[in-house]
Amino acid sequence: MYIYPDNLKAKATLWLWELRDIGIIGVGLLISVFALTQLHFFMPIVFTALYAFLTIRFEDTSILCFIRNAAGFFIWKQQIYKWRA
Repeated sequence: MYIYPDNLKAKATLWLWELRDIGIIGVGLLISVFALTQLHFFMPIVFTALYAFLTIRFEDTSILCFIRNAAGFFIWKQQIYKWRA
């Protein structure tokens, strides 16, 4: 039995993440486990868990996308608009 998505051009997702994010989280977890067991350094697992939380997708948007868009609007993009007369 095949289940087709509503939008065939949509990005592939698995559970609540895109497949790209699943790959990044998996590699991050491998590095984190190595750092924790061999070096007794726990910060990589914190960053991996934070990335996993920020990339959870609901209704085709994530917290990380919202933060990127907000930073672009408030910090990096042009703030002063000059209208031609």
